[in-house]
Amino acid sequence: MRPAIFFDRDGTLNQEVGYAGRPEDFHIFPFAAEAVRRARAAGFAAVVVTNQAGVARGYYQESAIAVLHALLRDHLTAAGTALDGIYYCPHHPNGTVAPYAGVCVCRKPGPGMLHQAAADLALDLARSWVIGDRDVDVDLAHAVGARAVLIRTGYGVTTEANLGLPDRVTAAPPEHIADNALAAVDWIAQCP
Repeated sequence: MRPAIFFDRDGTLNQEVGYAGRPEDFHIFPFAAEAVRRARAAGFAAVVVTNQAGVARGYYQESAIAVLHALLRDHLTAAGTALDGIYYCPHHPNGTVAPYAGVCVCRKPGPGMLHQAAADLALDLARSWVIGDRDVDVDLAHAVGARAVLIRTGYGVTTEANLGLPDRVTAAPPEHIADNALAAVDWIAQCP
């Protein structure tokens, strides 16, 4: 079993625009492909795990997610790399679209997406990492015994500013804070 680096999507591999559901709103960071390439070169599976509550809230159809993920895959292929998997959660407890409204185990920080990826791809979660810009990404890592790197893109600066506040949801701090996903991968590659 191999370890993985689980990348959040919005704010981590592409710009955070709030409920990206259209190709014109989907802007992949220039360092995203290199982050994925270096993760794989360091022996990690590269997997995206993303909450997509826009489906449950009725902002876009589930098919819109497939379009954006195809754009991401095409971008990475053109740069000579690829993801090992993409997992998403379209649910939200306050959703307005009946099939997607409600509590589920896949919505971050719930461990469902990571457990599914581990089963599908034979991954060792205890040796894995989650890179993301929000508390839920840090909590997701710790929920499965993995480690987390918080990044300063997307909502990361705000998340970092709230570290240690009494009302903060995250139970434990990230193992590291990096400027972006590429810097996070480079730091992880040096860890024992």
